[in-house]
Amino acid sequence: MSLKKASLFIIVILLIDQISKIYVKTHFQLHDSVTVFSWFKIYFVENDGMAWGTKLSDIIPFISDRTAKFSLTLFRVIAIFGIGYWLVSSIKKEASKVLVLALVFIFSGAMGNIIDSVFYGISFSDSYGQVAQFLPKDGGYDSMLYGNVVDMLYLPIWQGNLPEWMPFYGGKNFVFFEPVFNIADVAISIGFGILIFFNKKAFPK
Repeated sequence: MSLKKASLFIIVILLIDQISKIYVKTHFQLHDSVTVFSWFKIYFVENDGMAWGTKLSDIIPFISDRTAKFSLTLFRVIAIFGIGYWLVSSIKKEASKVLVLALVFIFSGAMGNIIDSVFYGISFSDSYGQVAQFLPKDGGYDSMLYGNVVDMLYLPIWQGNLPEWMPFYGGKNFVFFEPVFNIADVAISIGFGILIFFNKKAFPK
């Protein structure tokens, strides 16, 4: 895959991701939902942490939530430069197309969520009890680097009480799949999935 094709692929994924997020942000109040199918809902939530809402301050309890948020965003920005370098380097070295494709997905997804973290705090008003405005006169809901990632894809494929004999979760109500995610998360998951399941083709040497 050439750098031109990779760039086009990245732009398309970013556009789909950002258009979906901006639409939800400017048409839904926080926690509003629309049922598309019984197993698929558009459910607007915001994530100020890592995957599944985990915060860095949950892992390192002696730092504040705000410090944790800034550190996470800064790490994401640094990481995207590393992924970008790996991608461009792989294309120039004519590495496996499978590896390049995986890196395109991972880079696109990571960039999509970084845009939220870096810019959404200054670009939108908050969504608590109201539909957010884009570039409000009074300023955004937070500072640069402190934005929340917009999630909206919810797949409650199955919900019910688990059998009592099951360890840890027996007798409890369980939802599969409970986490709410976005297009950027899907792209990252596809990229890592390619690296895991097609590892030998991605790294033939």
